[in-house]
Amino acid sequence: MQSKFIDKIIKYDGSQLRSLYAYMEHGILGDSIISFIGPCDVSVEHMVDGEDLLAKAQIKGDYMLHFIIEEFGVDLALTVGRQRMLASIVYEFLSQSVGATDLYREGDDIYYRQGKLSISIATKSLVSGLIHFAVNITNEGTPVKTSSLNDLKIKHQVFSATIMERFVSEIQSMKHACCKVRSVP
Repeated sequence: MQSKFIDKIIKYDGSQLRSLYAYMEHGILGDSIISFIGPCDVSVEHMVDGEDLLAKAQIKGDYMLHFIIEEFGVDLALTVGRQRMLASIVYEFLSQSVGATDLYREGDDIYYRQGKLSISIATKSLVSGLIHFAVNITNEGTPVKTSSLNDLKIKHQVFSATIMERFVSEIQSMKHACCKVRSVP
């Protein structure tokens, strides 16, 4: 699994959640986690969450840190598991960094002081599992009560690098664990 911070502002509209995005747009071939900063405004055309579609939800924010993960040859259940693992990594990092008792995780979402800190979705293409996970850097432009990295006084550059490093390490450790065991009859 490769990781890379894309050092340019990219508006996330949902169209980036597609197979080979990291390869075709950023030259990263294979399993990957990339991150970038930019606004978020997911169009109905690219909204993949059925609950959000039925609710006619607005998924927006003026300034967010986005992660896109692509892993080849996996099913949707494993992709959702990876999504929850990423949320746990984020929660663990934030808990260690700020020691906030007002911080909690529900499934793939992170909250701080009753404000939604993150958004996330997992889906499947014909060739890969895909995850979008984003964290508010600021609270501007959001349609619901949110919290942000600025509220927690965490620099998004450090956050991005640490989360990607921990995610890649966890994936490598899991693959290693699969390779070291013998089969049972």
